[in-house]
Amino acid sequence: MDVLISGATGLIGSALVADLEAGGHRPTRLTRSPKEPGDIRWDPLAGEIDASRLGGHDAVVHLAGESIAEGRWNQEKKRRIMESRERGTRLLAETLAGLPEPPKVMVSVSAVGYYGDRGDEVLTEESPPGSDFLAEVCKVWEAAADPAREAGIRVVHPRLGIVLSPEGGALGTTLPIFKLGGGGRIGNGRQWWSWVALDDVVGAIVHALENDAVEGPVNVGSPNPLTNAQYTRVLGRVLNRPTIFPLPAPAARLVLGEVADALLLASQRMEPARLAATGYAFHYPELEGALRHLLGR
Repeated sequence: MDVLISGATGLIGSALVADLEAGGHRPTRLTRSPKEPGDIRWDPLAGEIDASRLGGHDAVVHLAGESIAEGRWNQEKKRRIMESRERGTRLLAETLAGLPEPPKVMVSVSAVGYYGDRGDEVLTEESPPGSDFLAEVCKVWEAAADPAREAGIRVVHPRLGIVLSPEGGALGTTLPIFKLGGGGRIGNGRQWWSWVALDDVVGAIVHALENDAVEGPVNVGSPNPLTNAQYTRVLGRVLNRPTIFPLPAPAARLVLGEVADALLLASQRMEPARLAATGYAFHYPELEGALRHLLGR
């Protein structure tokens, strides 16, 4: 397939491009800063995109958006998070919908934050959304792809859990602390973390591209989510380090503000029901195996 990818240089995008190329597909980068001859330029906030070069793609994967985890949230940061997702997704969806021969599928990512803080509730794709800021972002983000849906393009929204990679994200950021023996649970540790290895994020996206039965929201998290305390113990065991230094919730909020509640303390027990129903088999369904693979241990 010829696959157009926004956010292709990020953590997920880089891994996806490599996987697609290894599988014989032809990825093209949609980027604000073209570097390679085949790159296509766009500026989503300015509403600029080179529509003349979007034709001929079989599929589109939309990953681009303002980072949620970097920096504290103030009103300006929140505005950028919301606008980057709403404007970018809508611009791309409307442009694709207007093509003489639009792609067959658009995979436009979303996040587990759609569900908000839900305690021990098991969350499937049919579960209602939460009501906090990230839930609102995810609702707007997914709805912004409606022009593509209305044009008959099959649209998939992978709701990504906590993506594990030593190169970044929750694991990459905390790894140096845990390697020094300074890690521990966050808050009371009872909040559910729906984690997923980067390999399975890529695998789920490729599954969505290749499988016509995959449509709408798709939970992309291991079938075996863990509480933060359980996650912490497994990471300590893999690293052979103690995990006896908890980070109290007030301290997390002091350092990170609202980000702490949304990304570290919220409880989201996600079940990948749609992936299971369409035959996706996780490469790393258990955390210990995933961590040993990712960390080479």
